Parts: sequence; structure tokens; C-alpha cells
Amino acid sequence: MYLILLVFFLHWFLSLFFHTAFLHRYCSHQMYTMNKTTERIFYFLTWFFQGSSFLVPRAYGVMHRMHHEYSDTEKDPHSPHFFRDIFQMMWETKKIYNDFNTGVRTPETRFSENLPTWKALDKFGESNIVRLLWVAVYITFYVLMIQYFELSWFWLFLLPIHFLMGPIQGAMVNWFGHKLGYRNYSNGDQSVNTTPVGLLLMGELFQNNHHKYPESINFAQKWYEVDFTYPILKLLHWIGIISIKA
Repeated sequence: MYLILLVFFLHWFLSLFFHTAFLHRYCSHQMYTMNKTTERIFYFLTWFFQGSSFLVPRAYGVMHRMHHEYSDTEKDPHSPHFFRDIFQMMWETKKIYNDFNTGVRTPETRFSENLPTWKALDKFGESNIVRLLWVAVYITFYVLMIQYFELSWFWLFLLPIHFLMGPIQGAMVNWFGHKLGYRNYSNGDQSVNTTPVGLLLMGELFQNNHHKYPESINFAQKWYEVDFTYPILKLLHWIGIISIKA
């Protein structure tokens, strides 16, 4: 049981770290810089830890920039205020993401400029075969653990979260971060800060703070708020792996 939980939370937080640190803070907002080799390492690790739910950085970046520009309006690609529930929001967001990723929709230049791309890895990671191989890896691990340790088959209910880890994390941020919580600032939208659920999202649910200061690498603003991603990025800055912009 403990090994399954350990693997589940390792997958959750490692996937989440590269989601928030690379896709969000680096690709979308360019809050720090890194050399090309380090960028490729982060890019690869984002694919590796998101696995079957890999989100192509360019498509993610375009949508996130649009989200800030049109926050909680009809042009926002994933505002929760225009959907009946979180599942409809996830489905509609997926369709817009696919349109940008496949070229069906062409974004405005201001939303797509300076976004990192690695076409070979994008094509590989987006492949249905590769996604299904990841799914097979997750299933095989759980079946082996359940059989070896004689555990309940109930643990298989965690598998859908592994399969859709990236979109689930993004949906939680977009739904709760614009629906449930408190506001430090009036931003002209409906963004809020959500706790204690926000502790599981490594700072991502300080949406009200982030929409007020979209270029700040620390999403926490008050003394009682903790953005767990920020000290990790500060450490990477201190040892010279990345360079946080002043």
C-alpha cells in the first residue's frame, strides 16, 4: 500500500512541478532564463513525468496567455464561469488545445511568440502509441504491486488520475482558482486564492495573486501563503541552473 501511495504522490508532484515550473512560469511567462541544453532537459522531464497526459508547451503557452488576456470573459479558453461543471470545461479546453496544437486554429502572434518548441519530442509525446504505452506502464505497475503485496483491487481507481494527470491538475487550478477562495486584490476578473487544497498544487492556486502580478515568480503574497515551487526555483537559481529575472 505504501509503495503505491509513494509512487502516486511522486508522479503527482513531479508532474506538477514541471507543469508549474516549466509550462507555466517558464514557457508562458518567461519568469526565468536557462541555456538551451537545460531547456531541453526540462522539456524532456516535462514529457517524462506527465507521461500519457503530456501537454505540448507551445499549445499550453498560447492558451495560458489568452487566459490572462481574456480572464473570465467569453474569449477565455477555460474560464469555469461558462461551463456547467469541471468535466465540460476539461472537454472544451481539450478541443481548443487540440486546435492550436494541430494548426486548425492559428493564434495571434502576441500569444505565440518566444515559446519554446521541440517538434520531434512534441510529435513523439503526442503520439497515441506513446500515450498508450504510458498507460500500459501504469497499469502493469499497479497490477504487479496488487498481486505481489496481495492488496485490494480498489487501488486501480487511482489509474485514471495517472492517465490524465496534466489536464486534471490544470482543471483543478482553473476551476477552484476562479470559483472558490478569497481575494487579496481586485483584478477585474473572478480569480481567487484557494486553500488548503492549494497546498496540493504547489502554489498554482494562488490565482488571484498571480493575476495581479503575472510576472512575479513567487505566487504567494501574504505571510501566511506558501508557494512551494518558489523555493525550489530559488535553489535552482542559486546553484546556477536557471536565472530568475529581477
